[in-house]
Amino acid sequence: MDSILTPVLVLICWTLIMWMWMYATRIPAMQKAGINAAKMTEKSEMDVLPKEVRRIADNYNHLHEQPVIFYALIFYASAAGAATQTMVYAAWAYVALRIAHSLIQALWNFIPVRFLVFVLSSLALILMAGICVGRLLGSS
Repeated sequence: MDSILTPVLVLICWTLIMWMWMYATRIPAMQKAGINAAKMTEKSEMDVLPKEVRRIADNYNHLHEQPVIFYALIFYASAAGAATQTMVYAAWAYVALRIAHSLIQALWNFIPVRFLVFVLSSLALILMAGICVGRLLGSS
């Protein structure tokens, strides 16, 4: 669990769990709404699905946005020798906060709390980037 790469694996697995959850809720909702995916031409046709179903899909998409920076930082840190213990802790914090963000969005979606969790995860990314820059400049 001390490996800098383990949090990457956990976030990938979490993303796949959200993918399964998305389709487990989306396919029945599409069937109930009479949406034929083979005939869809616009993403907006999914707007008729219940918001609870759309939120899960939205979160799955979010897991392909900011986490890309996380993955890049982790692989940079691993390759550049910047995988300090602080970096590992920050990586685990980021993963825990992204999982919390997913659960908040999918189950409750209270925007102020979700935004706070997003900001905290962003601060973890900033810390990780700072560690990498510090290693690059030789101050770590």
